[in-house]
Amino acid sequence: MRDPMDEFLSQPAFAVAGASTDRAKYGNKVVRAYLQQGRSVLPINPKADEVEGVRTVRSVADLPSADIGLSIVTPPAVTREVVEQALSRGIRHLWMQPGAENEEVIALAQQQGAIVLHGGPCVLVALGYRE
Repeated sequence: MRDPMDEFLSQPAFAVAGASTDRAKYGNKVVRAYLQQGRSVLPINPKADEVEGVRTVRSVADLPSADIGLSIVTPPAVTREVVEQALSRGIRHLWMQPGAENEEVIALAQQQGAIVLHGGPCVLVALGYRE
């Protein structure tokens, strides 16, 4: 079996739930990390039209494809809604960034066959993000 992190990072595109226009926030840094790597990224932000020059979608439900890795950079209470939308769309590669984890939601996603990265390194470390 492949390493779950390698499996996640092998996806053709990535979405960032909790993408922020504020460059000091992790939701913005994760978007920039994907861009620095030349990866296709879709920021999810219900209020902003773009993040780091990339057009946003309003919610996980608005993503154009389920063939995606979903980075979750939201408060734990919001993580539940994000994961429920992802599972209903058939998205099966989830990476909860430190601070976004919700143990109940992790168990739910795993029960439904999702690969869930959590409690480990941040995607910023995995991608070698440079400020």
